[in-house]
Amino acid sequence: MGTSDEEIDRLLGKLTPRARALLLSGATTWRTRPEPAVGLRELVMSDGPAGVRGEAWDERDTSVLLPSASALAATWDEALVEGLGGVLAAEARRKGVDVLLAPTLNLHRSPLGGRHFECLSEDPELTGRIGAALVRGIQAHGVAATAKHYVANDSETDRLTVDVRVGERALREVYLAPFEAAVAAGVRLVMAGYNAVNGTTMTANALLSDPLKSEWGFDGVVVSDWGAVRATLDTARAGLDLAMPGPDGPWGEALARAVADGDVLEAAVDDKARRLLRLAAWLGALGECAGPRAGAPGGASSAQGPPLDPPALPGAEGFPSGVAAPGVEGSPSRGPARGAEPSASQPPAPDPSRTRDVRALARRAVAAGTVLLANRDVLPLDPERLETVAVIGAHAVRTRTQGGGSAGVFPQGEVSVLDGVRDALRGRARAVHVPGPRPDGPAPPLDEGICTDPRSGLPGVLLRMLDADGRELYAERRRGGRLLEPRLVPGAHTVEIRARLGARTGGSWTLGVAGFGRMSLALDGRTLLEGDFPPPTDDPAVVHVNPPAQYARADLAADRDALLVARRELAPGTGRATVVVAAPPAPDVTASLSEAARAAGAADAAIVVVGTTEHGESEGYDRTSLALGGPQDALVRAVAAANPRTVAVVNSGGPVELPWREEAGAVLLAWFPGQEGGAGLADVLFGRTEPGGRLPTTWPAVLADAPVIRTRPDGDGRLAYDEGLHLGYRGWLRHHRTPAYWFGHGLGYTTWTYEALTAPPVTRAGDDLTVRVRVRNTGAREGREVVQVYLARPASALDRPVRWLAGYAAVRARPGETVTATVRVPARSLSHWSVAEHAWRTEPGPCRLQAGRSAGDLPLVADLEVVAPAA
Repeated sequence: MGTSDEEIDRLLGKLTPRARALLLSGATTWRTRPEPAVGLRELVMSDGPAGVRGEAWDERDTSVLLPSASALAATWDEALVEGLGGVLAAEARRKGVDVLLAPTLNLHRSPLGGRHFECLSEDPELTGRIGAALVRGIQAHGVAATAKHYVANDSETDRLTVDVRVGERALREVYLAPFEAAVAAGVRLVMAGYNAVNGTTMTANALLSDPLKSEWGFDGVVVSDWGAVRATLDTARAGLDLAMPGPDGPWGEALARAVADGDVLEAAVDDKARRLLRLAAWLGALGECAGPRAGAPGGASSAQGPPLDPPALPGAEGFPSGVAAPGVEGSPSRGPARGAEPSASQPPAPDPSRTRDVRALARRAVAAGTVLLANRDVLPLDPERLETVAVIGAHAVRTRTQGGGSAGVFPQGEVSVLDGVRDALRGRARAVHVPGPRPDGPAPPLDEGICTDPRSGLPGVLLRMLDADGRELYAERRRGGRLLEPRLVPGAHTVEIRARLGARTGGSWTLGVAGFGRMSLALDGRTLLEGDFPPPTDDPAVVHVNPPAQYARADLAADRDALLVARRELAPGTGRATVVVAAPPAPDVTASLSEAARAAGAADAAIVVVGTTEHGESEGYDRTSLALGGPQDALVRAVAAANPRTVAVVNSGGPVELPWREEAGAVLLAWFPGQEGGAGLADVLFGRTEPGGRLPTTWPAVLADAPVIRTRPDGDGRLAYDEGLHLGYRGWLRHHRTPAYWFGHGLGYTTWTYEALTAPPVTRAGDDLTVRVRVRNTGAREGREVVQVYLARPASALDRPVRWLAGYAAVRARPGETVTATVRVPARSLSHWSVAEHAWRTEPGPCRLQAGRSAGDLPLVADLEVVAPAA
């Protein structure tokens, strides 16, 4: 930031062509290479969009966990999202991270997309605005944001090799548009995806240069997704600037040789190195003043770059932060990260008062993104009129706070729905929990609630690293059975996890171990399984984060401990993730449903929580169904039949089928709400705040109704985006289908009347347009309304969506009050991409504006004429 381009060129001139080429590959998994000759320190990168993990997967190194990206988009609140970006920046600084790999700007093209929770919405306008807000919030505090995954990386099936075939107009108007918005917001990095587009892999695709660098003027760094660079020359000649991870890979010395041999132009490498140095200068990591990142090994903050003070956090609308914030535990000493200087001490924990502020903001975000899909005069519940509330479902206790995959973190503390309800009712009413049937899905990892370390007797497991002869190289107690990165030490050959399993329930348990290579599982000395399990894929999300488990069954006696021992050998290409899982016998479904119905019938109100599992929504694969499963659907129906005051809470990251939606008294969409999920949901359930969310994607009643379903490429590896411009609500309108809930839908705790839409009768091509919508709060309490404006061109000579979102604005009003929303419609919304001219053009002629509450509820209409610009 304080270094001019002339100074960067001077520094670049101090490096040989070989040294410049070597700068462009990672030094480690998460760090770039330092270069002492120009005062360049390493840049540290980290996942994730909902929380900053740092460089290690370790449950003792916790992170603030915010609501998932789909929940953030559901807020339709850019100011709030910008504030949450500030939280992520503060977390990055605390963990010594320079570059955050967020936001994810791919679209909800098909409801089966496995990574919906990490993406924002199905609409390019909403995605672009919310994504840009997150970029601004992160970068305002000296941390670089990364727009990913450029581009058309909208599904997970065969994601490393899929060739997306998409037309030029759809590419420009739909899939590239959110990235263009991020560049306009000043994003410092753009990540090239694994996939190919129109025959060329993205790390070598011409789209990295045009439009990204040329037309849009992006002067930052294009970084590869991890492992996405598979060849040297084609990627080096393209617009890619940085190949991650390191130290091995197709660039490095191979790139230096290619430059020396003339196969890659020095000028191309110089441009890449210049961009990297420019980023480092902005981060304060270049030149004489460069120093370790705040919170990084070495501890000093940088003297260059944007200000690094903690962000000012928005208030929490008057409600308390809830459960007292736990202390943030420092990680046990693990030795320095590769390439780092040894650190004298752990980074200081955040000021507890700031932690309370962060938790309050995260709690506010939960309520702001929660979508009230349906309400039959059940919500809000009045705590003063309740004596007993039945809280039903396994997800009520193990509320799913985040999606699966590389973006996952270990949260500082999680508030379940049951915790939140009990805290809200404390001293007023009683909350009774009934688990109901077990949701479909695999056995969960061991947690410290059901196992102890056999050596210390403390909750958790004993992790040992053994050499080839079985000798112990090191050992430590860990909190659970999900160990993605056990520490590597010289001579390490086998990872072993020992746990004394305490079975509260007797019977046939499901036990398992997840990982790859040679693995075994034994119980009290008896081998349950043993074999060699090679990885079926080289997808890093599967190999390193979510390996499949191998299962066995064993009879356990109630209230009697048994010693469980899992081993896996370390082998090249198999990672080192080792996960031990256990599940007690599944309860009888019929008996569980009867118990849930009895509890609901005896209560003043019932809250039933259902949702997806980690193996249903995760990076690495797409879903094959939107069904929650028979037991969960039956649970909602049984509870709703027993008590008309039933609130069904849906705990998922993307659309699911809700066949009982007309039977429940209210349906509340919680998404993956982050660590404060239960507290924020309790605020909504008991009327302390409104459910502020509006759907960022259309929800089908059944999967077969959705106009775009396919996520699997054909036999040639191609996935055709045959729908063109017509994804999401646009496809529903094109095919004259009605979903369960339209894009933009969401109810509050008051009612609104749309009274007038005012727009100029004529607008010139290339000019922004201001639209005013007058609405009245016709309910009994203050509320917030998201006023949405759509455009239509029914007489157009071009292929157009029936209508498309052009702008939105939120307003607040007291009961009976009238308020006017001012909505800016950007000139681009009236334009189209001309394939013939390879340029943006605006078609003159009549245009229709529509305003309302969702893509399917637009009571106000106004016409205007689009005219050519003045000569």
